[in-house]
Amino acid sequence: MKKLLNTLYVTSPDRYLSLDGENVVINAGGEIIGRVPLHNLESIVTFGYTGASPALMGKCGEMGIDLCFMNQNGSFLCRTQGGISGNVLLRRQQYRIADDNERSLAIAKNIIAGKIFNSKWILERTLRDHAMRIDTEKFKDKSAFLSNAIKSCAGCASADELRGVEGEAASVYFSVFDDMILQQKEDFVFDTRNRRPPTDNVNAMLSFAYNLATGMCASALEAVGLDPFVGFMHTDRPGRRSLALDMVEEFRAVMCDRFVLMLINKKMVSAKDFEKRENGSVLMTDEARRTFLSAWQSRKSQIITHPFLEEKVEWGMLPYVQALLMSRYIRGDLDDYPVFLWK
Repeated sequence: MKKLLNTLYVTSPDRYLSLDGENVVINAGGEIIGRVPLHNLESIVTFGYTGASPALMGKCGEMGIDLCFMNQNGSFLCRTQGGISGNVLLRRQQYRIADDNERSLAIAKNIIAGKIFNSKWILERTLRDHAMRIDTEKFKDKSAFLSNAIKSCAGCASADELRGVEGEAASVYFSVFDDMILQQKEDFVFDTRNRRPPTDNVNAMLSFAYNLATGMCASALEAVGLDPFVGFMHTDRPGRRSLALDMVEEFRAVMCDRFVLMLINKKMVSAKDFEKRENGSVLMTDEARRTFLSAWQSRKSQIITHPFLEEKVEWGMLPYVQALLMSRYIRGDLDDYPVFLWK
């Protein structure tokens, strides 16, 4: 099993990254303010616009270290890449499945059923842990609806029908998302999911988390030799990491939504951590991103038992484990793709 290494997050926009021997050097205003050995890293994520030296890009490609550039709200800009790894026969089989509507739909059904299952258990956890603080009957009704939606996935005859089930399930799930915000209710209000750009504090953090998780999925898929741009549910589009977007659906509720709720309910963030722009968009401040990423890195190191493998793995390894299972299914080693189901 691959070992979980560290991710270096550079949150300030005026930082320039360079190479010194086997170290990444962080520069600000012409002065060195940090130095990190590359052998400790699996990825570098920078939210600045100053850039990185060609020498560092080349070294990261050589060592298989992701060097990823994001804008300040966490949207993906670009990443460096060394030589493409993986068996070409695996990728060719991936493309064959992607071009086969029936086989693609079978995988998509599993993924969406898993997404809805994980969303349902976020509600069930809230019912279990905070029954005195929520409308339990409302949560039970929403949970029952999601249970039926999971069953509906199996009977979908087309991708459009499946998207309809997914959309309705997401609407029901997010209809009680605000009820799961138990602290700082005045500053963190969730009315509906919005993005591009997010227009409130909660959506700003959700978008940031989803972007981070999608990047993790893309890196994991490449690590096992799959093409993150050719998906089974999300359609092909230039520059769109469709398979990574497919895979992140499994993790949205358990890895991202639950994490954002924790930050709010434990008062790790507050209203002062967000800036509202003239166009109505809301961005996290540099300090908020540092708090968020520090907690995110800690969460990645927590251990759980994988439901299919029945082995202990770190949260941060889950995208890699699922990518590995996806590759085994595509090769024909598994009869079905075992989606990640969390309880």
